[in-house]
Amino acid sequence: MKKMPAAVREHALQIAHHEMGHYVVARALGFETGGVTLTVTMDLRHKGGASISLVRPISSMDAMKEYLEARMMILFAGAMAQTLPSAHMRAKRVDKSQAVAILNGAFGAERDDAKIRELRQLLRNITYPDTDPAACDSITAELKAINDHLWLRTQEIVEALAGTITELGEALVERMALVEQWGRPADTYEVVLTREMLEQLEPL
Repeated sequence: MKKMPAAVREHALQIAHHEMGHYVVARALGFETGGVTLTVTMDLRHKGGASISLVRPISSMDAMKEYLEARMMILFAGAMAQTLPSAHMRAKRVDKSQAVAILNGAFGAERDDAKIRELRQLLRNITYPDTDPAACDSITAELKAINDHLWLRTQEIVEALAGTITELGEALVERMALVEQWGRPADTYEVVLTREMLEQLEPL
């Protein structure tokens, strides 16, 4: 693993934190989880994924609201976890402005942001069923209140579980291997940790 260039390893670690943020917070909120994958190239392109089962019985409007809130928090958690310092650093604080920048499109997390926007709108519609569609100012304020409340709750969870997130992120990166490619130089590191492999890791 020592052969991985420092810049590639640093980038891989950030993305590993991101995926483990989704993964660990999903588990904390009672969702079933599967495996985690990560691919990083020498020129710092990346692809990552944390498998989370979204199946959950919803038999009431309150259960629906809880589900939407939890789903938004899982999506927020990736960008927040990506800003955590590495496992050996003592202070584990989320860098809020950096997390916002990540959601706004830095490092390719805009898909998380797009999902959050959809879910936030749905959650607001359920919470305020008697809305006048013309009341733009109050709708904007309600969306912001929902967003801020869930952002703070997510930050508390991510910081409380920061040790687990960063240790799992390091474990993911340590297991990355250079992939052989037919007829051209290998330039891609990748790793796949199955659910079974993750369950055996000490931080869990």
